[in-house]
Amino acid sequence: MPEDRAQSARPFVAGVNHRTSSLGLRDQMFIEDDAVSGVLARLREAGVAEAVLLSTCDRVEVVGADPDPEAAAERVLGVLAEETQVPLADLKAQANIAIDDAAVLHLFNITASLASLVIGEPQVLGQVKAAHRLAKDAGLPAGVLEALLQAAYGAAKRVRTETGVGEGPVSIAAVATMLVQDLHGDLEGVSALLVGAGDMGEMVAEDMIGDGLSNLTVIHPRERRAKRTARVLNCNFDQFENLADLVPKTDVLIAALGGGGRIVDKDLVAAALKARRRRPILVVDTAVPGDVDPAVHDLDDAYVYDFGDLERIAMEGLVGRGAEAEAAHRIVAEEVRAFVNGRRERDAGPLVAGLHRYFEDQRALALSEAGGDAEKATHLLVARLLHGPSTRLRRAAAEADLDLASAERLITHLFQPEPPDADGGTGGGGKENT
Repeated sequence: MPEDRAQSARPFVAGVNHRTSSLGLRDQMFIEDDAVSGVLARLREAGVAEAVLLSTCDRVEVVGADPDPEAAAERVLGVLAEETQVPLADLKAQANIAIDDAAVLHLFNITASLASLVIGEPQVLGQVKAAHRLAKDAGLPAGVLEALLQAAYGAAKRVRTETGVGEGPVSIAAVATMLVQDLHGDLEGVSALLVGAGDMGEMVAEDMIGDGLSNLTVIHPRERRAKRTARVLNCNFDQFENLADLVPKTDVLIAALGGGGRIVDKDLVAAALKARRRRPILVVDTAVPGDVDPAVHDLDDAYVYDFGDLERIAMEGLVGRGAEAEAAHRIVAEEVRAFVNGRRERDAGPLVAGLHRYFEDQRALALSEAGGDAEKATHLLVARLLHGPSTRLRRAAAEADLDLASAERLITHLFQPEPPDADGGTGGGGKENT
């Protein structure tokens, strides 16, 4: 019986995310949509046959599949380092690499929005699907990765329909819009400034746009990020250095940078309020960690709501959200097990089919040599089927190259009689589907 089988591709993830790397590194590595096809082409040239590139504020990661996933992950990091001009050693120091089941779990958590800074962000699934489309246009996702992505979408759908994990962030955006309307009235006459490009900040801005906001400007320390976000939101962008000039003209400031620095400080807002002749400013700090100096709370006519404030308003308590998140994680774990187990069964298919072919060949040969004598044919068949395994078993035992106890368990497991069927027959007498 032939023993060589083609090695199938195995899933992997390689890159950086908000749990492994600094915001500065992720900003430096951020890859624009119009550059993705070029990066995918370089990955293909490097020998990575199946890959999808996820580039967001939370992560710059490649999800792929390869017969040698460890080597493929190394090649991915090399391509990303060259493309973004980040020293490879710096990238490796903050990289996330996941192989096999860990990679499956990571992708499922991403797609179900359980691996984001804000659990339940509704934008995440769309981002994954957009990255998938770009990769398909480049001809990269093939059998294993395509099946993995479709299974991840199924898991995300279950999480959305069977839990309330996505309700928090959606209502958080609605709360922010409600606060603006309470303070400034109709959004058509409101001016807003989005500082940064975090997903939650974009979501809040989108919700306000949906309720009539038309005067929105985006700024970011990296101008290309501001331009990209402005394209997504169909609004204006400006230079980050103009922050002090823009705030006095702003009714609503949405902070979404999250770099750990307090870019909106008390002096900045105090000067803006003076220029505005005490017309109030609503500051919505969606960044984690926050962008707004707590001292801004002390200013009259400055109304500051951080992410925790919005969440408390939007939800009765974090306990309920935690329970929903736990339920979502359980669903993802179930879906991961189903995918992995199904894949292992499929991987065993060629081996099982080869075993059947071998047995059938031996049966035909025994019948031919027996000349129609059934008893002789069965003796020949049994002798031929047992000769090779028996010889190798004795030789391996003699050379101490075999754990006899493990071999006995395996043989017993493979050849033990099937339990009786419900109708009283025996499973062993039926025909097995191949």
